Amino acid sequence: MSLTPQQEAFAQAVASGLSQSDAYRKAYKVKPTTKLETSQANASRLMADSKVSARVAELRAPVAAKAQITLEGHLDDLKTLRDAALKAEQYSAAISAEVARGKAAGVHVEKTEQAVTMRKLEPLSAEDWI
Repeated sequence: MSLTPQQEAFAQAVASGLSQSDAYRKAYKVKPTTKLETSQANASRLMADSKVSARVAELRAPVAAKAQITLEGHLDDLKTLRDAALKAEQYSAAISAEVARGKAAGVHVEKTEQAVTMRKLEPLSAEDWI
């Protein structure tokens, strides 16, 4: 996939967190007198280009992968928090961390009951509408 230098700069800016409009203004060195609506429309068209949107997705992929939470990591973090709470003799916090670990692991499942009452609805008469 070959992008123009401006398209690449736009993709880089969007992937870094800028809004599409701001990324467009930066990559294409838009004059300050240009209407915001014009920049927004051009940025939208640019982002609709499959090559550009694919490049943005490619740039975002490693960041998204790094931010993913895994069950194993989550359980380890909760264990670390539980252990720190126990060491500090904060037993309530330790219990909360352990309950959270149990829920995350599927060992502790909260059950709730819901009661549903059904009744037959009668059609409205013409007098009810007035």
